[in-house]
Amino acid sequence: MDEPLLRTLTPVVIAILVRRGADFAAAEDAVQEALIEAVRVRPQDPPRDPKGWLVAVAWRKFLDATRADTSRRRREVLVDAEPTPGPGHGVDDTLQLYFLCAHPSLTPASAVALTLRAVGGLTTQQIAQAYLVPEATMAQRISRAKRTVDGVRFDQPGDLATVLRVLYLVFNEGYTGEVDLAAEAIRLTRQLAARTDDEEVAGLLALMLLHHARRPARTRTDGSLVPLAEQDRSRWDTHLITEGVEILQAALSRDRLGEFQAQAAIAALHADARTAAETDWVQIVEWYDELVRLTGNPVARLNRAVAVGEADGPRAGLAALAELDPTLPRYTAVAAYLHERDGNSATAARLYTEAARSASNLPERDHLTRQAARLNTELHHGRTGPGG
Repeated sequence: MDEPLLRTLTPVVIAILVRRGADFAAAEDAVQEALIEAVRVRPQDPPRDPKGWLVAVAWRKFLDATRADTSRRRREVLVDAEPTPGPGHGVDDTLQLYFLCAHPSLTPASAVALTLRAVGGLTTQQIAQAYLVPEATMAQRISRAKRTVDGVRFDQPGDLATVLRVLYLVFNEGYTGEVDLAAEAIRLTRQLAARTDDEEVAGLLALMLLHHARRPARTRTDGSLVPLAEQDRSRWDTHLITEGVEILQAALSRDRLGEFQAQAAIAALHADARTAAETDWVQIVEWYDELVRLTGNPVARLNRAVAVGEADGPRAGLAALAELDPTLPRYTAVAAYLHERDGNSATAARLYTEAARSASNLPERDHLTRQAARLNTELHHGRTGPGG
């Protein structure tokens, strides 16, 4: 859609949502999410009624956010209302629900989607983004899962691997957005680790702690993102890092490597470096090789390309990137970064701008837009050559 038109419609759509019962801040957030979808999904296919389309999409975003918030608040109230536990083993109903939703009658993918929606409080859009599929596809998957378990007795808990996948995705959503989700995922994973003797449970807990330790340094006071290389490492939580490393070392010593242990090892190498320049990228590439071998995950391959670019130079990273599907989320942002490292600022600026259009959240979009603007300013003032 035409961006000047979108800017003109924004206050109008916000006012309509407020009249329908949304508070101003929630309406503003919902309209911003709708604008991102307009830029990402319909740049070449504008609707006949832009205002009507924006109102419909923004209202749906508002309802999804409200339902997710209500679900989380309900769980918090239930936890607060629980009496102080007496002697004996406490039972966490939330963790039990995770296991019950991972029902044997469901495929692992459907069980994860259903649990994230019914228990985790995530919206269908958030789950779709985590799985790299269209929102409509995820909505159908969740509907099929509900039909599958309709009338089924939930007396057969699901498998541990499915529950770990759910906790991992809930934490990721909290880490990139709402902190309460990340804290809840850590709380449940701690309890799961206390009940089980499983290396991957320990690996997941270590991974969460190591990532959560960096949370205070990930954003500026204005809410903008701070890349890992630019973070103030004195703000990292050293207690969480120490705990995470100790848990990981104990798990790795049992020589039963899994994907969460491999990811935690990568996070531990980042945490061990006193400065970004001291990061052991060669070891990180080796751990990504293990992770790709274990999972074949395309996101792991994408992150590996970045690590290769740091360890062996940007052209090696670009060569690794060229082997991947260009439609992968953040592929264009990685290409922009590697081209900038290679001195090709003009190409990097263009790719940063392109990546910003498809960013899945506002902080990421703003960060990529600023990167493009910085390079364009440098090019304008002749600080780089025509090729970068």
